[in-house]
Amino acid sequence: MLENIEFANPKLLWLLLLVPLAIAWYVLRHKKQEASVSFSDTSGFVKLPKSWRAYMRHLLFALKMAALALLIVALARPQSSSTNTTSNIEGIDIVMAMDVSGSMLARDLKPDRLTAAKNVASDFVKDRPGDRMGLVIFSGESFTQVPLTTDHGVMLNMLAEMKNGLIDDGTAIGDGLATAISRLKDSEAISKVVILLTDGLNNAGSVDPYTAGEMAKLYGIRVYTIGVGSYGTAPYPVQTPFGTQIQQMKVEIDEKLLASIAGMTGGKYFRATSNQKLDEVYQEIDKLERSKIEVTEFRRLHEEFYPLAAWALALLLLEFLLRKTVFRTLTD
Repeated sequence: MLENIEFANPKLLWLLLLVPLAIAWYVLRHKKQEASVSFSDTSGFVKLPKSWRAYMRHLLFALKMAALALLIVALARPQSSSTNTTSNIEGIDIVMAMDVSGSMLARDLKPDRLTAAKNVASDFVKDRPGDRMGLVIFSGESFTQVPLTTDHGVMLNMLAEMKNGLIDDGTAIGDGLATAISRLKDSEAISKVVILLTDGLNNAGSVDPYTAGEMAKLYGIRVYTIGVGSYGTAPYPVQTPFGTQIQQMKVEIDEKLLASIAGMTGGKYFRATSNQKLDEVYQEIDKLERSKIEVTEFRRLHEEFYPLAAWALALLLLEFLLRKTVFRTLTD
């Protein structure tokens, strides 16, 4: 019960220090005072037994101190709270399908397309701690690097280790998308998303990209597609007998295909021509998916000082009655 109690005026609780100070004053005062009666001979009173009133003479002060403590706590206004939460949260499962083909080493993004994609994707994962994430990589074929998991540490480690050359070269967009779909099709999440990033044309694999798009639509999976690369040509490192040489290579991205896949699944196509544009793409996807989450919380405070004040007044009234009756003195 006390766990749900808070005080509107907590600083007033410092006044409770008055209670031990008053008790100390009372003890010192009574040590210095001894009851006396002017009488010619008091020897006859020495062996008289003490009455119960003598033993209970401190009760009046105790009642006052208890009432004071209760009034101070009441002035601090203890409050309890009740919370009603209305939630409409959609669980979101997201699989990233990342192109790791040789063309992703082009340096129109800094330091290259693949590294830029890894960095932005890592930031995206960090910003969504409540979602399950998965990672699929593809080039000439596709491979599941991370199945759906809530362990984002594993996801971030695998993104950091992702590089070109892990699988045969090429650009199998259909296979990459189909592998991502296979990881999501049995998911019970209300919202299922694939973020497919590539920088080329589909030129490998056994699954037609349009067929993969239809599969995604069938399973209710939204696909956001991202085409990475500048327009025209891009600097690309080429191995020669004289070492690595930078050559300008033509940028070829099948934007019609990517836009079609996104459109048929209820997703969206983006073109990222720079590091900043790529970061903006992931930020927009983040906002689009967060719009599915709605949480409304109502918090109501209840005043709890009334019983304390009532008990304090009752104790003061009791002290007054006892002082005027049972503990009445000659000076009253």
